[in-house]
Amino acid sequence: MYLPEQVILSRTIPAQSAAEQVEAVVRQHARFVYQVAYAVLRHPQDAEDAAQETFIRVWKHAKELSGVLNQRAWLARIAWRVAIDRRRKHPLIGTDEDLPELPANGTGAEASVIRRQQVALLERMIATLPRELQETLTLSTVEEMTSVEIGEVLDIPESTVRVRMLRARQMLREKLQAITERNKDGMKRFKAGAEV
Repeated sequence: MYLPEQVILSRTIPAQSAAEQVEAVVRQHARFVYQVAYAVLRHPQDAEDAAQETFIRVWKHAKELSGVLNQRAWLARIAWRVAIDRRRKHPLIGTDEDLPELPANGTGAEASVIRRQQVALLERMIATLPRELQETLTLSTVEEMTSVEIGEVLDIPESTVRVRMLRARQMLREKLQAITERNKDGMKRFKAGAEV
């Protein structure tokens, strides 16, 4: 008879208290939970609040913690749902305070502006994808979650995750090609007008 690793360990190692288990989970996964929340909310303070709420929920369900086989996926699922609920209650409103300052050293201002424009374009393109593709793509980029973990978070089969990722990438590629072609046509017209 095969016994899971956790069952064997629970029989040989004295059990931790619920508080110790939660503390260990917070220490190990706090950054990851914050990143999942930030991927949804896109605001540092909101992401911190969502991460705290996630760990409050973990504390309330501390008795279940020892039975969780994949803590990372379990935490991502909780953080994802907390962040989605928070986003529904408080829609995103951009302010000047959210704009990052240009660094004084490192890359030049022009390169930083171009990079920010590229990131903004990519975010706008992702925002035009259907919701289920956005969610899958976002989770795959946060801490590079596996398709199994994403499936657990979104409560869908792994094969569906892979299909969604393929569709999202294909749609983004098509959108980027359309933008590139539009820019090439615009440059040709601009050059033709300048030569006259």
